[in-house]
Amino acid sequence: MTKNMTANIPVPLLDLKAQYQSIREEIRAAIDRVADSQQFILGPEVEGLEKEVADYSQCEFGIGVSSGTDALLVALMAIDIRPEDEVITTPYSFFATAGAVWRVGARPVFVDIDPETYNIDPAKIEAAITDRSRAIIPVHLYGQMADMDAIMEVARRHGLVVIEDAAQAIGSEYRSRRAGSIGDMSCFSFFPSKNLGGFGDGGMVTTNDPELARRVRLLRNHGYSPKYYNKVVGGNFRIDAIQAAVLRVKLRYLDQWTEARQKNASTYRRLFAEAGLTDDFGKVTLPHESEARRHIYNQFVIRSSRRDELMAHLKERQIGTEIYYPVPLHLQECFSALGHRDGDMPASERAARETLALPIYPELTGEMLESVVSAIAEFHSETRGSSGIR
Repeated sequence: MTKNMTANIPVPLLDLKAQYQSIREEIRAAIDRVADSQQFILGPEVEGLEKEVADYSQCEFGIGVSSGTDALLVALMAIDIRPEDEVITTPYSFFATAGAVWRVGARPVFVDIDPETYNIDPAKIEAAITDRSRAIIPVHLYGQMADMDAIMEVARRHGLVVIEDAAQAIGSEYRSRRAGSIGDMSCFSFFPSKNLGGFGDGGMVTTNDPELARRVRLLRNHGYSPKYYNKVVGGNFRIDAIQAAVLRVKLRYLDQWTEARQKNASTYRRLFAEAGLTDDFGKVTLPHESEARRHIYNQFVIRSSRRDELMAHLKERQIGTEIYYPVPLHLQECFSALGHRDGDMPASERAARETLALPIYPELTGEMLESVVSAIAEFHSETRGSSGIR
């Protein structure tokens, strides 16, 4: 621990109130605009958000939907996924990634992750392809994009659709290309805790394919074309106008907030190095940034072989943390019919045992960052002492 490290102060995992206070008047004006119009479903606010997010994500089309989960679901519906079709994806992700596949009657086929980036390992995808494979869903986890060139090359060779799960990755880049612009479709989440978060659920599908855009737009609104004339069986996957209005305000600040997250990540790296926490007893592994990527740090995830003890220590010091994700998807009870066992996906299983997310939100102060690292240094100092190591 450095001499300048501060005494412990409480640090929440996330503080949305701090963000809201900085843009409160703009948000309230946007909500009032919707209330005055009394147009709450679709309409100009949604159309404005769709264009702005599509432009931001270097895409031709954006279709606002009710959540990130529904974005995945309607994207699969748009390519007419059928029962017994197979969709290749990662077992180390939020449940919705594989849950949406299961809900349309298809079979998720899990491929293990790259242990450094936590994203699907492209080198393992081809071995998982069968004559029933229809699509690949790579997840850009924690704000860093998967190796999309390698994934697209395999997909194109086998005629598979690629749906990017970019729920945690709006604004992230892979070789100067934005998340959402490379695959056939991409799915975003505007859950409140996301880098671009609304005041409730919301999501978006982006694509450069006009026919896929047409189908998603049709499916999100009961298959109406026109109203009350149902071309297909769709669903109610519409985003509310109030959510769209709020998100349009926040989108203007997104790059500024991303830069603050990146700055906080850089400060963490310096503080961990100064505290000697990355190369001594009880080593902490920091997030890996791949070459030619723009990492937006939806989460700042460290690894520790004593993760649970460290988490308990930080809780005592009022430092907010979270485990994303404690049980990989292939071992979830709801997917037991797939027949997976411990050891099938070793990199994902190890990540589930060792990873811990630290606070990374833009409004963190230098003192708060120092408090987090100080508490971790204290944990390792106590561990050395109790082990008789000096």
